[in-house]
Amino acid sequence: MNFRAVKAIYLFEMARTWRTVLQSIVSPVISTSLYFVVFGAAIGSRITSVEGVSYGTFIVPGLVMLSVLTQSISNASFGIYFPKFTGTIYELLSAPVSYVEVVLGYVGAAATKSILLGLIILATAGLFVPLHILHPWWMITFLVLTAVTFSLFGFIIGIWADGFEKLQAIPLLVVTPLTFLGGSFYSVSMLPSGWRTITLLNPVVYLISGFRWSFYEISDVSVVWSVTITLMFLAICMVAVWWIFKTGYKLKN
Repeated sequence: MNFRAVKAIYLFEMARTWRTVLQSIVSPVISTSLYFVVFGAAIGSRITSVEGVSYGTFIVPGLVMLSVLTQSISNASFGIYFPKFTGTIYELLSAPVSYVEVVLGYVGAAATKSILLGLIILATAGLFVPLHILHPWWMITFLVLTAVTFSLFGFIIGIWADGFEKLQAIPLLVVTPLTFLGGSFYSVSMLPSGWRTITLLNPVVYLISGFRWSFYEISDVSVVWSVTITLMFLAICMVAVWWIFKTGYKLKN
């Protein structure tokens, strides 16, 4: 394992965050704060509690997960897309660096940025509502698993995309709607039985449900299922990345 190469890629990607701190850190935190103002104050004043938890407190895990999902995909996809766009990807492919080391550098940096952002948003949420994390280690576990999994997914999108439109298409048209419909702002148990069945087909439900359980011990699905679905999606992304580098898809042609 060439740790020097991994470190070089990782530090280069992390340095890009500090150069664009307004876009990478400040903007998501402000957006999430607005969610608290709108949903927590306006709607929360009309919804007293959800499963024994005040509405403003209930939506915190969903908002954190919403930011972590979108930022993981965005950081990883842009990180690998721009070397393709500028042509510097060929220097990386010709260097004595394995694809495992390339993935570790890019995905590790994207996941680190998403985890830091998630923790900052969590601290920001504490300014608006009282927070109680009953299982902090499980919370960190779900946060890291989600960040790594969707950073891998974003890495795949960045390789697949051959234009800025494609780069934004899946996050905007697929991931964001699935996150909003995945129980970020409501409990699945509040839905009619038919819609509840349809909602449970959404994989994001399992991520948010498991993450919320680590806070309040309330969940829409079993925690075991939450971990299982997350690990399954992680395994699928790992296989996809292995296939991309094995075949050179969108990299060598």
